[in-house]
Amino acid sequence: MTVAAPPRSDARDWVGLVARLLLGGVLLVAGLLKITALGTSRTATRAYDLMPVDVANFIGTLLPMLEIVLGVLIIAGLLTRGAARLGGLLMLAFIGGITSAWARGLTIDCGCFGGGGSVGENQTKYLQEILRDAGLALCAAWLVVRPQSRWSLDRRWWG
Repeated sequence: MTVAAPPRSDARDWVGLVARLLLGGVLLVAGLLKITALGTSRTATRAYDLMPVDVANFIGTLLPMLEIVLGVLIIAGLLTRGAARLGGLLMLAFIGGITSAWARGLTIDCGCFGGGGSVGENQTKYLQEILRDAGLALCAAWLVVRPQSRWSLDRRWWG
């Protein structure tokens, strides 16, 4: 009876780990910062002026919970491909919302890590926020294409 050697790890496994920790960490932190101030989260969502108030309030309430769940799954490397797909879609939605606010001349804080709502014209950080979310979307894309990575529960439980 021979025991198969564990699969070798390569640089792509480390890239996957870094992508998991970045994307999952940002989602988890963002969700945790908003979950304790759902009123502010709803205000931030309404500030984009993209949907009816009731829908914006619902999304502002649901979003922190979704970010926490996705963050935990991605950090743990559990159901990585699906969680990364949803995390990537969230990043694309955030990019779309920020781009829309910028194009329409709104002066708002993105509300990504709590806060949100109107700010002074010189306080907007749209380009930095778009670039950050684009980088996180690339992390998500990597994990969708190659969900295996170091120290993931997916690999440990399902090979």
